[in-house]
This record gives sequence, structure tokens and C-alpha cells, in this order.
Amino acid sequence: MNLLANPEVTLDEGPEVMPQENPPCYEQLIEEHGLSDNKVESIITKYLQEKELKPYQAELIKLQQHLDRTQQRMVILFEGRDAAAKGGTIRRVTRYMNEKHYRIIAMGKPTEEQRSQWFFQKYVSQFPHGGEVVLFDRSWYNRAMVEPVFGFCSESEYKNFMKGVVGFEKDLIRQGTILVKLYFSVTKDAQKARFDRRTTDPLRQWKLSEVDMQAQERWDDFTKTKYEMLKRTHTAAAPWTVIRSMDKHKCRLNAIKTILNAVDYEGYNEALDFVPDDKVVISGAREIELMNKQRLRSGKFIG
Repeated sequence: MNLLANPEVTLDEGPEVMPQENPPCYEQLIEEHGLSDNKVESIITKYLQEKELKPYQAELIKLQQHLDRTQQRMVILFEGRDAAAKGGTIRRVTRYMNEKHYRIIAMGKPTEEQRSQWFFQKYVSQFPHGGEVVLFDRSWYNRAMVEPVFGFCSESEYKNFMKGVVGFEKDLIRQGTILVKLYFSVTKDAQKARFDRRTTDPLRQWKLSEVDMQAQERWDDFTKTKYEMLKRTHTAAAPWTVIRSMDKHKCRLNAIKTILNAVDYEGYNEALDFVPDDKVVISGAREIELMNKQRLRSGKFIG
């Protein structure tokens, strides 16, 4: 066939595409599953939030690769009140990381043998080797907050810890370990709302413990121990970073940024914004200052 002799025939013509008889009907899916407008909005919001995290989660992989190449060790502490979004943040931090090069440590009740050991020994036994990241879901700072509030340690044990922990961390850092200390801060009302949800949600009931049930009653006691911990253990060598966790997504995003900023790794994405939100991320020194101001205004610590 001579194409040039037939001007009605063109080279870019293809087979006719027939329209789909039954295109996807999202309205039908929404109706079938009984999804309200609020639920649909929630689903879309969660999708967009997870999408926003992904470029930073990719950076965490680069950070891991850098640590592996240089054989550096990294320890990240996740501290804070119950229901302060520590666990959810840890899951977002590690979601795409190489599981061969990180470990999550959540220490249980100490054994009798551990009780007879040097206090830090059970934590040191879990420390990373070269090229590894260890994330502590609560750490040795249990002795600074939970244990004294609930009487799980003596006054002398508490005092010995507070005297020794600064030197312990300085030695850790001096010998090459990267230490990141994160404290997740939540309001009393937000904590109560999260506890209430755990009570009614069968997928979250396992998170409730006897200690959790008393957290609201002992709120002021925890606030006092939090203040003492920050005041005495926030140092130039091992500073605290406080993460406001009322908005879980912002909390997770800014915690990841804080971790990424702790390591000068190669090949970071220059198009990303690594600057933490100053409404979410507060230095330990600033938090101490704010707590002092609140005490002067109200007569007691708030936070």
C-alpha cells in the first residue's frame, strides 16, 4: 500500500481504544464498606503522610550504608511518657532499613542475676558493633523516671545513677559511639485520649499495662523526675532533644530529621528539607527553661 498516495492514512494512527465498560467506581467501594467522609479523609491523609516520610526513610538507608562503610556505631534512645508515640516512631524509622544492621531493644523486668550486676551492664551487652544501629525503646533512663516514681529502685540507687550516667555517656561517645537521646513529650489530655483508645481498640489493648493505668494519677511525679533528668543529664557531649508528639506524623517526621542530622553521611538528597520544625523539636536546654518559667507562673512544673 502506498501511504504517500493515500493522505487519509497517517503513520501515528493506532487501533481504536474502546472505553472501559465498567470503570472503577470509588463511590461504590465507599458505599460497600460504609466509609464516612471523615474516614475517607483519614485514609487519604494517612497515605499522604506516609508518602511524605518515604524520602527521609530513604535517607536513613544511606545513613546505614555510611555507618557500615565507616564501621561506626550508633545508639538511639527513645524516652518519654507512656503513649508518647515512641513505638510508632521506631517503626517508621526502621521500616525500610536493612534489618541486618539494626536492632530494637526493649528491656523487660531485670532478672535476679541482672539485679546483682553493675546497673549499666545489661544495656552495654546490647550495644552495637561497628556498622550497626541499636534503638532502645526505653533505656537506662528508666532509673531516672519510671523506677523512682513507682518505687522500683531505692533512693541511693537513683542518686548513684544520676551521679554516674553523665560520665558513662561521655566515655561511650569518646570511644566513638554516636549517641542520640530523644525525649517524646505529650500533654496529659493527649495521653488520656490515647489510653482511652487502647481500652476500646482490640488491636491496641495489648499496649496497656498496670504502669500505664497509673500514669495519669502520677502525672506530676513524672513531670518532676523529667525535669531533674533533663537538668542533670543534658550535656554538651550528650544533649537531649525533646520531640512534641501530640501530632504523631509531625513527631515521626521530625524525629527522623533529628536522627539524620546526627550523622554527616555521604550522598544526602540536597533537595530535601532537613531542618526540624521548631514547634515540634526543642532542645533539652530550652525545655528546662520553659519548665522553669511554667513553675514560676503556676507554682508547679508543667510538661
